[in-house]
Amino acid sequence: MENAWDLVIVGAGPAGLAAAIYAGRARRSTLVLEKALPGGQILLTDWVENFPGFPDGTTPFELMQGFRKHAEKFGAMIETDEVEGVSGSEGAWVLKGSRKDYAARTVIIATGSAYRRLGIEGEARLTGRGVSYCATCDAAFFAGRDVAMVGGGDNAMKEALFLTKYCRKVTIIHRRDRFRGERIYQERVFADEKIKVLWDTVVAAVNGGDKIESLDLRNLKIGNKLKLQVDGLFVSIGTEPQTAFVKGLLDLNEWGQVKVNLNMQSSIAGIFAAGDVSDACPKQIATAVGTGVHAALSVEEYLSSR
Repeated sequence: MENAWDLVIVGAGPAGLAAAIYAGRARRSTLVLEKALPGGQILLTDWVENFPGFPDGTTPFELMQGFRKHAEKFGAMIETDEVEGVSGSEGAWVLKGSRKDYAARTVIIATGSAYRRLGIEGEARLTGRGVSYCATCDAAFFAGRDVAMVGGGDNAMKEALFLTKYCRKVTIIHRRDRFRGERIYQERVFADEKIKVLWDTVVAAVNGGDKIESLDLRNLKIGNKLKLQVDGLFVSIGTEPQTAFVKGLLDLNEWGQVKVNLNMQSSIAGIFAAGDVSDACPKQIATAVGTGVHAALSVEEYLSSR
């Protein structure tokens, strides 16, 4: 294909930028397309303390700036555009962007995931008026107030702990009778006097006019209902893979992630996936990097064989 990139990577999070570093070092013409800021979902957290090589932790922005500079040092180009679809055939792919189209010999899908919603009454209407999906982004708006956090994984507990820096009281609402997150986060949550946990409970509705005023809760074991007065609701119940633009083209699993083989290749030769958008990656920065590197190495092997 004339003017085709050897590799176009969709997404500039840890997986996409790690892939770009390796593709650039292999002297492959590499383009990274990102609809927002390079860095991905990690930029919505406040601190990273479990990435190897940073024993004292680091800010997500600092970490991802290093990723970006590293990729650009080896020749990768990073452009802002949202990919809306992929067409073509093996070795001759066309990525349709919102600004223009891009020709590629190979593609790595590294678009990550977006926050899941509760899907309850009042949630959509009050999003931005008390309902939030990012404690790091919005905690300061609730200084000295009472808030609730829905979720029971690592991120929910990390966000609840972050909220205690600003809020008077944080109530964690969890539909099960135990947390799923790492023990170290559980220990910190249970030790924090500002945090209260409601087990076996779900939010049935979010109430309020111009801003959130209360939550309707329901206990799943007893069935009783109660109202919780809060000024804010933070939701951390997982993410949705960003795969709408390849639906119908690539095989996806029941959660919408791209199915990949041991070489990070999708159901179509020449298209690979890495990071949270793939079905082979626990949601950690280090594993996203690993799958991105693996995908880039597989791309090099694929291109060399052709």
